[in-house]
Amino acid sequence: MVSEGDIYILGIESSCDDTSAAVLKNGVLLSNVTASQAVHEAYGGVVPELASRAHQQNVVPVVHEAIKRAGIQKEQLSAIAFTRGPGLMGSLLVGVNFAKGFARSLGIPLIDVNHLQGHVMAHFIKEEVRGENGEVSEYSNIPPLPFLCLLVSGGNSQIVRVNAYNDMEVLGQTIDDAAGEAIDKCSKVMGLGYPGGPIIDKLARQGNPKAYQFSEPHIPGLDYSFSGLKTSFLYNMRKWVEEDPDFIEHHKEDIAASLEWTIVDILMKKLKLAVKLTGIKHVAVAGGVSANNGLRNAFHDYAKRYGWTIYIPKFSYTTDNAAMIGIVGYYKYLDGEFCGIEAPAFSKVTFK
Repeated sequence: MVSEGDIYILGIESSCDDTSAAVLKNGVLLSNVTASQAVHEAYGGVVPELASRAHQQNVVPVVHEAIKRAGIQKEQLSAIAFTRGPGLMGSLLVGVNFAKGFARSLGIPLIDVNHLQGHVMAHFIKEEVRGENGEVSEYSNIPPLPFLCLLVSGGNSQIVRVNAYNDMEVLGQTIDDAAGEAIDKCSKVMGLGYPGGPIIDKLARQGNPKAYQFSEPHIPGLDYSFSGLKTSFLYNMRKWVEEDPDFIEHHKEDIAASLEWTIVDILMKKLKLAVKLTGIKHVAVAGGVSANNGLRNAFHDYAKRYGWTIYIPKFSYTTDNAAMIGIVGYYKYLDGEFCGIEAPAFSKVTFK
């Protein structure tokens, strides 16, 4: 065990198209800075080469700003935690190599973090809250162990049993496309742009979720599948547009609401089954799709109907961010789990 004195962890996240850096003191977040990349919107998706170039431009100023906002000097850092994978290899290499060089220059240890583990552990981030009288206290809403976590993003859809920060068991996962990927591709079919998640979410709030029906998969157990839904959506759009070329424009709110309702229904049915099979009623959600209002509302609904205790992250912790990397780094620091300078990035894996 490593202890004694304040522990300052710098977290670095660069797995996709967001460059992020955060500083945590004893597990309490001091700063969380993210630079996003708008360049990909014109291409309807993330272009790996453009992403890695943007990371190279952003990583130094983002890290500098995170340390500045934290109100510390870089020499006070205890360790540097970085996303080792999974993600886009070119993007990962920028963050990995910067972390290695920075850690070596400061003579402090490196901590490698699994990106997916980071999303789940976003629930363990503590924040400082200033009261009406100016007093400062810590705030957190950490789920008790074990708990279930629905991890949903553009690249992953998983139900995870969390026994400890370093003991996570995948109970079910997508066998093809992820929920976020399905939303983005259906948005593209509608000609709505990228990223599709926020666009669909906004339109869905104004539409009728029961206006249209799309195919739901029948996959045994706790695994997911979204490829059939995408195919059903595409064929329906083609048929309806043939009958009315302006169909999408006239009905986009109802289409978005029906699509969102279908995806949320698929996700929640499996999660409900996982609760039944495990008997665990402390249930969390994490990942980019956890920002979706339809999914958040479904969590509150299921909590009331089935007696769940739910844990929903702040919007700032749903998308890729360095705070979630930093909190994993903090716990690994306490256990003395460091990595060598030779540790390579990896593009594909679930949990180590």
